[in-house]
Amino acid sequence: MIDKASFRDPSGYVYHTEEGVFRKINIRYKTHYDLLISSGLYQQLVDNEWLVQHEEINHKNDFTESFYKVIKPELIPFISYPYEWCFSQLKDAAILTLEIQKTALKFNMSLKDASAYNIQFLRGKPVLIDTLSFEKYNENQPWQAYKQFCEFFLGPLSLMSFVDHRTVLLLKNFINGIPLDLISNLLPFYAKLKIGIYLHLILHSKYNNRYTFDKKNDHFIKSGSLSKKSLIHLIENLLNTVKDLQLCKYKTEWFEYYEIGVANDDYLVHKETIISDFVRFVNPSFVYDIGANDGKFSRLEALRNSNVISIDSDWRCVEENYNCAKKSGLKNLLSLFIDVTNPSPGLGWSNNERKSFFNCNEQLFSFTNTRVLITDSTVCHLTLALALIHHLVITNNIPLEKISEFFALNTDWLIIEFVPKEDEKVKFLLRNREDIFFEYSDIGFEFAFRKHFTILNCIKVNGTSRSMYLMRKIK
Repeated sequence: MIDKASFRDPSGYVYHTEEGVFRKINIRYKTHYDLLISSGLYQQLVDNEWLVQHEEINHKNDFTESFYKVIKPELIPFISYPYEWCFSQLKDAAILTLEIQKTALKFNMSLKDASAYNIQFLRGKPVLIDTLSFEKYNENQPWQAYKQFCEFFLGPLSLMSFVDHRTVLLLKNFINGIPLDLISNLLPFYAKLKIGIYLHLILHSKYNNRYTFDKKNDHFIKSGSLSKKSLIHLIENLLNTVKDLQLCKYKTEWFEYYEIGVANDDYLVHKETIISDFVRFVNPSFVYDIGANDGKFSRLEALRNSNVISIDSDWRCVEENYNCAKKSGLKNLLSLFIDVTNPSPGLGWSNNERKSFFNCNEQLFSFTNTRVLITDSTVCHLTLALALIHHLVITNNIPLEKISEFFALNTDWLIIEFVPKEDEKVKFLLRNREDIFFEYSDIGFEFAFRKHFTILNCIKVNGTSRSMYLMRKIK
């Protein structure tokens, strides 16, 4: 079956069979593919862990005469998108793209695409997944992907740095990159005074495709030719501009959740013990931590060798989680900027180019959704929902029955923390509103969840009125 998102590149396409994920290479890409392999560029990038490795295979299929080769790339456990990334993830992906372009030029090749969708996270680091992004470099040609890089990477990063981290969500509306004129209009005046921003975004927006970058004088000249030396200088200039961008440091609502109110040592130690015991009982291969905050418990599960997808709607928490995992060398944790009450939808042509995060028509954890590429049906899946239920019910007015139904659609095992009304965090949420949540109690909670789950264990957490539940979905 051809992947529904793989139709824009005439060089080839991705398809799926029971044997895995494959990529067909068309005959029109033969010259570029052969150069990628014979020049040593492919091996160099694989050795650097910058490009997914693949194997060439003999694969029977109803190919037309345009068929040249079939490759089987290494699988990415979970497909994520740039509008789900934090600042540091997008920045790391941008730097990787530029480093790959620099390396490609040394082998007389160039990236023809600089789409952020060509980057995924594997073993904790960004990696290029589009083997067909390379083309033979022709002397004096400008960088074909320059504008795309600015719209997918430099522009969004600048908005996140100088305006607001949440501007990355504009990539949901502009799935082909945020337009340069919009970026220019949104950036504050002081940001435009920075030379890299001014050259690559402001002037670039003004002159668009009519001009290219001149290395000697650091300004734009009419398009038509660009020496390799000037092109390398352009990449270096972009690299320096990206590396100089920093994320503004300011507090968000839930960033210090475990440092305020509930974070006594007794609570945290006991909670960790309970979760550890529950997880040991389930022994999952994949863990989804929904409302993960700064990822404290996500990282604990990752240390136990589970693959962990950790999501939160607080950008600062996602940033902290990603950087902590990166610093610790965790290779099996992916932190994403996602609001569970409004998750990423299906986008693009026929809403199939970019998959939704949760697909209610097919269980996410059955791995039939192409977001998830692991096909082993024996993989065990567990969801953590810690200190989340009160936000869903009280902040977002979602009934307990709807929450129970949601989890039943999306997981087999559930570890969930119930936070009662007497808890300080719930009192805080109710401080300026009428308490209309009459069914929000431990009895009401258990009644709603017993419709879809078997409650295997319930333990009160020391030092609080909170309870931790272990549940298994009723088959």
